[in-house]
Formats: sequence, structure tokens, C-alpha cells
Amino acid sequence: MSKLVEDGELSAPDSAVNSVAESGLEKLDEKELDRIYRKLDRRIIPALWCLYFLTSFGASAYGVALTMNMSQGHSTIQALGLTSHDTSVANALDYVGYILFDIPMNLAMTRIAPQVWLSRIVISVGIVYACYGAVTNAGGLIALRLFTGICTAGAWPGMAYYISMWYPAHRTARRIGYYFTAAQVSAAVAGLVSAGFQKMDGMRGITGFQWMFMVYGLVTFVVGVSLSWWLPDRPVGQQTHEHKGWLSKLTLAIVPPQRPVLTPEEQELHQKDMQSRATETRWGIKQLWTVLIDPRIWPIILMYFGVVGVGIGIQVFASKIIHIINPSLSSIDLSLLTAPIWICDLIAILLITPFSDKFRNHRGIVFSCSTLIIIVGLIVTTYAGHPWPRYVGLLICGFGLGPTVPICMTWAAEIFGPRHGDLGLAASAALVSGLGNLGSVTTSYALYTGWPSDAARGYRNSNMVMVAILGVSILAAGACTLLRRALGDFKKY
Repeated sequence: MSKLVEDGELSAPDSAVNSVAESGLEKLDEKELDRIYRKLDRRIIPALWCLYFLTSFGASAYGVALTMNMSQGHSTIQALGLTSHDTSVANALDYVGYILFDIPMNLAMTRIAPQVWLSRIVISVGIVYACYGAVTNAGGLIALRLFTGICTAGAWPGMAYYISMWYPAHRTARRIGYYFTAAQVSAAVAGLVSAGFQKMDGMRGITGFQWMFMVYGLVTFVVGVSLSWWLPDRPVGQQTHEHKGWLSKLTLAIVPPQRPVLTPEEQELHQKDMQSRATETRWGIKQLWTVLIDPRIWPIILMYFGVVGVGIGIQVFASKIIHIINPSLSSIDLSLLTAPIWICDLIAILLITPFSDKFRNHRGIVFSCSTLIIIVGLIVTTYAGHPWPRYVGLLICGFGLGPTVPICMTWAAEIFGPRHGDLGLAASAALVSGLGNLGSVTTSYALYTGWPSDAARGYRNSNMVMVAILGVSILAAGACTLLRRALGDFKKY
């Protein structure tokens, strides 16, 4: 097992280092390589950040729309005549579509120009969310939620796979961290901008939530189109092998030629570095199976199941929970009060994730402590005697959620990157995000609006079910730590 360098990035696997010596390749100029990868960062990372921001924004906007303009009877629940069952089915189908198509969509990316495929994801998300502005009944919303999940599928593992094509394994973890913060920022922004769209309610006979989704869909579509030019194609040396298929040729014919991100000299050095690391970027069912039978993947999936399930539950139902806590708040107040939850989430990522990197042998403890903070927040939200302390409980939940997903994905990178190469990183990301999102289905379908009688109790039972789910995540973190110690993962740390 390879060790970690001080900046938190994974070092190259020992086998890769040996392969360099055996192949007789000259020692590469690390300072020049650092400069090349910084140049790639300036082209790739902002594009991926925008991609993740836009594909994440919709889920938060949908949750806020449930309570927008309630006093005018223009929330999505009121305008579309949604029952509790309708809302639960619509919420769950989004994640069902995501889970079913996550891995197939990522496999398709190996056959098509990656920048075109990632652009396709954003364009289709923009089109679907723009259609939310025209939906008029529950059936239409339920269908759109399913299509939303299908269109979003492949975004997270697809970005990890794209990164693995341009960066060797020891440089990938930090790059993933760069764009991960987009999800928290998008959730906070959704709460803030929805307040402005509520002021537009009734303009030209269009409700506030319809304005929000139409504008969001248009912006997302335009940015999605630009990504085809913004993101570079596969690096030199990988394109000839990958672009023989008729579908790949067709997609490339649609997109005009790009200006190379690297000079010929830089391309040559970058290609040598990627080859010297024995990087493999093509993956499929065989690689998925290799990761699937590794016993360490399943505790990580359970960890992800719990924290993502709770995170999605809060993301979708935050405004509903706040309304139950304090019914006197206006719809604009509810929108604005969702934003601080995700600001706390972002603060925790910036504060605790570096701490987790420094004490990397104890990530399980850091994850468990963060999960315990979420549990404390849920208990405060449920049992505090006054509205504002209960709202503070939601802020505590947001803070606890912050580092949990990065720890899950970093653990997956530590385990499967050095052992299975870059394809292990991509395959593990697809499995963890795909199967782990079953937690999202559970919380979005069975809890809160899916449990109508629980509203009278202030969603007390829903909160306690989430506490139990988080308990499973803590146990899974302990199991993963024990497995890693038994298999000698920590020996060289």
C-alpha cells in the first residue's frame, strides 16, 4: 500500500514506481510537471466546478420550491395539487433513475468523447429543469423527476473518471476536492435566489417557482453547450484508441476543433508521466466486478448510504422542516433560512477535511465524530423546546454533514486507486455513489412527506429513523477500519 504525501494527495503506488525503473524511462522534471498540472487545473477544474454546481443546484431548488409563495397558494405542492404520496414518489424516482443509470452512463463515457458526454449531462439537466416551469399536474412532476435522475446519472463518477484521464493517481484526490465544494455552494445559493424569484410570483401569470426553474434551465443549457469547447478532449495518446467507434466519431464531428490545452512539448512530458505511472483509463464490467468483490467497498457504501440519505433528506425537506418548527415564518424567510445550513456544511469541509488528511490513519474516527454531530443536531431539532434552538439543530446537522462524503470518497481513492489504478478510483466512485444513493431513496420516499401522520409530531419519527441510519454508518466506518488494518492497509502510512 502506498503512503500519502503531506499535502493530502495520494503518492504513486510502489508497483508504479518499480515499473518506471524497469522500463528505463528517464526521471521526469517534477517542477515542470507541477507547472503542467497547474495549467491543466486552470482549464479543467473551473469547468468541472460549474458542471457540479449546476447539476446539484436543481435538487436544492426543488426542495425550496415545495414552500415557495405558500401564502399565495403557489408552492409546487399547492399549484400542482400534490398529495403526500405524490411528493414521496416524485422525490424517490429522481434517485431511482440516478441509481439505475449511474453505472451505464459512466460506461458510455468510455465510448464517447468525454467532454461531449459531460456536456450532454448538463444540457439534458437544463432542458429537463426548464420543463418544470411548464408542468401542471402531479403526473407531469413525477415523470420529470424520473427523467431528472436519468439525466443527472453519471455526473459524479464521470467527473472522477475524467480527472483520472488527465492526472495520475497521486494527484487525483485533491482535484476531486477542488470541485466538490460546488454542491454546498449551490445549495446555499438556491435558498438565496429563490427568495428573489418569489418576488416575481404572478408576473406574466407565471408563479415564482416556474420563473426559477425556467431561468435555471436556460442558464444550465447555455453553460452545458459551452462545456463542449471548455473541457479538453482525452490527452494525447488516449484518443486514437478510444475514438474508433461510429458514435464517438459522430459526436466529435458535431463539436468544432479545440485549441490544445498544452503545447507539443508539454503534451510529450505529460504523456510520459501518465505512462510512467502505469495509468489505465479504460474500464468496464470487469473492473467494476474487481472492485465489487473487494470486501472493503461495502462498508464505504453503507457509510455513504447513511450520510447521503440524511443529507438528501435535509436538502429536499429543509424548508418543510423549518416551516413545521416555526409556522409563523413567511415563504421568503423559509428560503433564506435554508442557506445557512449549507454554509455550515461548507465551513466544516474547509475546517475538518484537512484535519482528516493530517490524521489519515484515523479517518474512521473523524467520520464517526462528524456523524455523531449530525445525530446531536437531529436530536436538538426534534426535542428542543423553542423554534430557534430547533433551527440551530439543523445548522449543527449541516456542519456534521460537511466532511462525511469527502471522507467516503477519499477512503475509496486510498483503497482502490493504488490497488487497481485510476480505473479503481472511477469504478469505486460509481459503485459508492450509485448503490449508496439507495439511502436517498429511503429518506425521500419513506420519511417526512412520505409519512403524513408524522407532520403532526413535528417529523419526530422521521428524524429518529435518520438517527438510526446514521448509527449504521458509524458501525460501517468501524468495520472498514478493522478490515483495512487486517489487510495491512495502514502499514506504510
